[in-house]
Amino acid sequence: MAADSEPESEVFEITDFTTASEWERFISKIEEVLNDWKLIGISSGKPLEKGVYTTGVWEEKSDEISFADFKFSITHHFLVQEPSDKDGKEEPVEDALPLPMQDLLCMNNDFPPRAHCLVRWYGLREFVVIAPAANNDAVLSESKCNLLLSSVSITLGNTGCQVPLFVQIHHKWRRMYVGECQGPGVRTDFEMVHLRKVPNQYTHLSGLLDIFKSKIGCPLTPLLPVSMAIRLTYVLQDWQQYFWPQQPPDIDALVGGEVGGLEFGKLPFGACEDPISELHLATTWPHLTEGIIVDNDVYSDLDPIQAPQWSVRVRKADNPQCLLGDFLTEFFKLCRRKESTDEILGRSAFEEEGKEVADITHALSKLTEPAPVPIHKLSVTNMVHSAKKKIRKHRGVDESPLNNEVLNTILLFLFPDAADKLADGFESRTSTSAGNNPPPENEDYTLFSQFKSAPSDSLTYKLALCLCMINFYHGGVKGVAHLWQEFVLEMRYRWENNYLIPGLANGPPDLRCCLLHQKLQMLNCCIERKKARDEGKRGSMPDRSPGGTSGDTGKGADHSGDNPDKEKEVGKSWESWSDSEEEFFECLSDTEDLKGNGQENGKKGGAKEGNKESVNLKPEGRLHPHGKLTLLHPGEPLYIPITQEPAPMTEDLLEEQSEVLAKLGTSAEGAHLRARMQSACLLSDMESFKVLHYLAVQKPADLARHLLPCIIHAAVLKVKEEEALEDISSVKKIIKQIISHSSKVLRFPSPEDKKLEEIIAQIMSVEAIIARARSLKAKFGVEKCENEEEKEDLQRFVNCLLEQPEVSVIGAGRGPAGSIIHKLFVNAQRVSAVPPLDEELRSVSSEERRLNTGTVSDFPPPTGREVILRTTVPRPATYSKPLPQRMYSVLTKEDFRLAGAFSADTTFF
Repeated sequence: MAADSEPESEVFEITDFTTASEWERFISKIEEVLNDWKLIGISSGKPLEKGVYTTGVWEEKSDEISFADFKFSITHHFLVQEPSDKDGKEEPVEDALPLPMQDLLCMNNDFPPRAHCLVRWYGLREFVVIAPAANNDAVLSESKCNLLLSSVSITLGNTGCQVPLFVQIHHKWRRMYVGECQGPGVRTDFEMVHLRKVPNQYTHLSGLLDIFKSKIGCPLTPLLPVSMAIRLTYVLQDWQQYFWPQQPPDIDALVGGEVGGLEFGKLPFGACEDPISELHLATTWPHLTEGIIVDNDVYSDLDPIQAPQWSVRVRKADNPQCLLGDFLTEFFKLCRRKESTDEILGRSAFEEEGKEVADITHALSKLTEPAPVPIHKLSVTNMVHSAKKKIRKHRGVDESPLNNEVLNTILLFLFPDAADKLADGFESRTSTSAGNNPPPENEDYTLFSQFKSAPSDSLTYKLALCLCMINFYHGGVKGVAHLWQEFVLEMRYRWENNYLIPGLANGPPDLRCCLLHQKLQMLNCCIERKKARDEGKRGSMPDRSPGGTSGDTGKGADHSGDNPDKEKEVGKSWESWSDSEEEFFECLSDTEDLKGNGQENGKKGGAKEGNKESVNLKPEGRLHPHGKLTLLHPGEPLYIPITQEPAPMTEDLLEEQSEVLAKLGTSAEGAHLRARMQSACLLSDMESFKVLHYLAVQKPADLARHLLPCIIHAAVLKVKEEEALEDISSVKKIIKQIISHSSKVLRFPSPEDKKLEEIIAQIMSVEAIIARARSLKAKFGVEKCENEEEKEDLQRFVNCLLEQPEVSVIGAGRGPAGSIIHKLFVNAQRVSAVPPLDEELRSVSSEERRLNTGTVSDFPPPTGREVILRTTVPRPATYSKPLPQRMYSVLTKEDFRLAGAFSADTTFF
């Protein structure tokens, strides 16, 4: 065993070489652990199937033991195997070798792509490793290594354990192990050599055969032929002929619609750089016998094109830049910002800040309290109107994070009804755009109820996408604050002018959606009720005028021509009503509206029958007859009364009300108050002032928290859309996991940041897998293949590369995939053989250029050479039992390693 000198760290130190009792306790502890794990006695198992080391399940269990004050970990690694069909009734074969010694000769699992290093080096299905417990600890001196190895040998002899026992020595990064396996009358020693620089005689097969034979030292002549398995690995790094086609989207051309792969209103997708950095080709000769091929320092028969087996693996680029992942990550960073909108955009947005802000925030209380100034000066409409003017007045064009072109494009995308505000068609078109169309009941559309986000065709969803885009491309948090401020102003404008908000379903707030979406729906309810109330006022004006007749209100317009002033008054805009002394009508509740209408109708009915002795008043408050039921005394039909509609509420108000109602208790007074609270319904300026104030005080971080479910919702829809084009089974499974995970996390009001980061990381991993699939499809020309059968084979090959650690190439170098891989290497070699520009300028004869290009090989020198040598010979004497001998060799640019397993007869020696 050879090793380079290493700097000292905390090492296995026993000052007086310990006492016998400490050594005995160490050995006893190892025996106790092996007994607990039921590793005592004869090992049994079925013959190994081909590829089971890769496809099977590996497990491990660990414990901790000590030698004096030095702590070791002891770990059992094993392949999980199904029990034998004969349930252990099979009689053990006399003089059968231990199972690990049989595994040394098995060729079904050479060069496993994913396994513990000892599995690759020795082909073992089960083993135990004793190693220093701490990563910075090491066993360096030869005497201490021998002490540990003797402890292992004694333990195996005492217990009869046939599982190989290894000890890790030197620093852990070197992966140096020595070990032993014992059976009845036989023993295998596991030895290792690790060098930084390889001697020339060990760089080829003939030199390795010499060292293997000399190590065996078999007295037989001639020696039995040695079985060989050889693998050469080639790395393709030069992808220059296949440039990565996807470029970052050009947001400057945003107004143009779709530019640079980014469609406005949708999240971007894909990698900005090639997510596949290298392709590793392994060419394997699995069964060779000594003498069939020549491989020495002068000549080699190992041509990769002639190798009977090819296998490929790809190396992924480290953290490739992906657009969707960047968008999500940057938007999530907003959630941790602390600034308010005013702090971001500057305090100068409001004039006389303290006074004006106080006016707005306390407008509701001023409306309901006595005041020495006229009512119209304190109206909510006046407050929000003045706030809007001051914001736009004090923020100049140069100070705005968003330029007008981008801002107008976004606002038009959010509010498509604003493109045509010319009187007649506007309100009718707004009403139809408010969510009357039935939503599609497919799985993707209903995701919003699982994620507690918003429907994908809603205003809230579109707002989330726009804010995400603005955050990434236009000023970050400043752009977000600017767009949000403009959005709130639009909400105020629509409330003032009775324009319904588009992109919201009709009816009360949908509690399945995020709170912000509910607030916008609540504002729409207020606008709708305010609009209906205003129309009712205008319609009732002719009846209140002195010249009005006793006719019904529907005919008021017929008499408008008699009085031009009255017509002008009827057609008065809401802005003029807001500043009049009729301001108190804004705060009429539903019950008062009903009561007022009932009294007026009663008076009208009385006027019609004024000359009669008995006045027959038409009953008010009837909805419709209740089937065939009648009253007992008069025998008239029984009517269902018109009841007050329950007040629509968002989930935060529902929670607040439930807490208040619960605190009222069960007393009579509490029940009375509870009934009054539940019957109170005020859908006018006071409610709308609360969805407007709530919107205005939202910080960008609060906004990002509200809209993050919408962004995750949009991202999931995007990856589902992109995956449908590729049809990758592993991605389908991950998307289902993302949906399940998100449904659990996003239902709570304030999800933990760590769980949100996990969801975003899962989405990013899916994006990277799809990007890798597209990269490989481009490199292997899947879409260009005209033969349908070959195209399907290539598609299947690409999918396997994404999901498996290593994929066999059908037909090796002569199959469809193998031919493409060969061309990739040839092209890369030609590119690397082209001389630099300064050499081209020199005068080189055409003959020299021809000779130089003619010597270019199809493949570069192998980056890794692996060789497994096996034989069965008697050791140490000619009359000893023939036993398996094995040596593994690996040569790379960094180091050279030999791992030998040499068996000897301990009875006849």
